[in-house]
Amino acid sequence: MVEHRFPNSTPAANTALDDDSYLDYFYDIPGSMPGTLNIESGAAPPVIVLIDYDEATATRQEVATPEDCTPFLDSDSVSWVDVKGLGSEDILRRLGQVFHLHPLVLEDIVNVPQRPKIEEYDEQLLIIARMVTMKSSGNGFISEQVSLVLGRHYLLTVQEEPEYDCFGPIRERIRTSKGIIRKQGADYLAYAIIDSIIDGFFPVLEEYGEKIEELEDEVVANPSRQTLEKIHNIKRELLGLRRAIWPQRDAINALIRDGSNLIGHEVHIYLRDCYDHAIQVLDMVETYRELAASLMDVYLSSVSNKMNEIMKLLTVISSIFIPLTFIAGVYGMNFDPSKSPYNMPELNWYWGYPACWALMLLTAFSLVFFFWRRGWFENFSSIEVKKSPSTRKLPHLTMRR
Repeated sequence: MVEHRFPNSTPAANTALDDDSYLDYFYDIPGSMPGTLNIESGAAPPVIVLIDYDEATATRQEVATPEDCTPFLDSDSVSWVDVKGLGSEDILRRLGQVFHLHPLVLEDIVNVPQRPKIEEYDEQLLIIARMVTMKSSGNGFISEQVSLVLGRHYLLTVQEEPEYDCFGPIRERIRTSKGIIRKQGADYLAYAIIDSIIDGFFPVLEEYGEKIEELEDEVVANPSRQTLEKIHNIKRELLGLRRAIWPQRDAINALIRDGSNLIGHEVHIYLRDCYDHAIQVLDMVETYRELAASLMDVYLSSVSNKMNEIMKLLTVISSIFIPLTFIAGVYGMNFDPSKSPYNMPELNWYWGYPACWALMLLTAFSLVFFFWRRGWFENFSSIEVKKSPSTRKLPHLTMRR
């Protein structure tokens, strides 16, 4: 199951969330005014964290109001303004005024979920991305929108949920001046965040790879209705991952192809590497989707073979007891031997009863021996599961640090 929050202004948001929620995008009420902000009831209030750095120094502070960010926007240092939460329309509108955001930009940031995309405005570049993480329970993933507004010397990021993000390593690299991030501009910081979002898909795919491996054994060994539900859930969740990564790949490709005056040539080279990661994620998602679809076919075959085994067992039992029933039925008929010497003379035999049992046992064992020689007792539907590093392991995902 995939969790996602929807603004309560849309018709779909007035109903309870279902398992198909991650397949939808935000839509406006027909006739609504452009630039309308729809704040979800119960959303966390925004928390604004400012990280300002250059090659020599780096500072981090939590600012109380959006206006406190104004002095940093025109400085020569790089300013990263990270907003977590979408629970206050007043703060968000003031944030739009401080950063001179177009009303449609602010609408795309606040009205989630939007399709991942790249849009260029005057001296600003809007990047909409989706960030995913596994739930703590291990069942399903959480999908969250991350919006990036790139300026000449600043980067504004707005996260839908405050509890989780995958930007911890970036903050640590800025704090410790590790790598080249503090020697680069805001465009490199935007690349680093996009790359971190894309790489965040790999741990999720690792979890789904392990789940598919477990389901393969379960489908072959002991398929049940719960197995069918697990396969169905994985197929739909992989579809959600595909819908998250596919447009992000196209957006990165468009940014590389069309370019932007806010992104330098060196960062374009890094973006090509990020595009390769998106392609790898998409390939793995498609591979897992095909494996999940094949699991459904194996499940149906396993259930059918299991039913065939049951029918075969019943057929063998019936084949053995049919002649025994015939013998018992013949000697159970009410004929009087005194009336005619041909009226079942065996009823007067001294050893008649033991002879009848001997005949029935001989018939039963003869049939069992015949069925055994014909191979009827073999389990034709059994599938041997072999585990080896070369054939059993699903495609491996290598996480780049």
